Amino acid sequence: MKKKGTIILGVTGSIAAYKACGIISLLKKDSFDVEVILTKEGAEFITPLTLQTLSGNKVMTDIFALPDNWEPIHMSLAEKADAVLIAPATANIIGKLSAGMCDCLLTCVVYATKAPVLIAPAMNTNMYDHKITQANIAKLKTIGYEFIAPAKGRLACGCEGTGRLAEIEDIISAVKRRAK
Repeated sequence: MKKKGTIILGVTGSIAAYKACGIISLLKKDSFDVEVILTKEGAEFITPLTLQTLSGNKVMTDIFALPDNWEPIHMSLAEKADAVLIAPATANIIGKLSAGMCDCLLTCVVYATKAPVLIAPAMNTNMYDHKITQANIAKLKTIGYEFIAPAKGRLACGCEGTGRLAEIEDIISAVKRRAK
């Protein structure tokens, strides 16, 4: 089966990291190649082995890992991307991107790519509604990053509110719409 394109999936440090498994499975079912970047914080919630098994590709975790060839890994991933999806996206990664920080593989790939960037936030309601988080989201929207709004419901912390990762089907629809 012919591949539709390559999706770079950034998985950050949220309890919703386990939902990356469903995202990968559906993208693969739709014939996308999925390359996963797992942040250090994301690896506290899900293992590289799980994501590698589902994606069929080596999971990237470290910008300083020796590449398989001479090309810098962040540039290689950025150039092969038909879309970059960050799901789940924490307030931390949204803040880093808004502030121009490139201190991990994921942020470097986002800044190096010309592909569409889609961000699916997942965090506590208070963190999502915080004025700084909302300002960071607004700033990133002005440069063309697309946000897949979080859902309202019961959160891992036990409270009710907005902050749950969007439904996987909604995330996949957004990716299919924006991938080159």
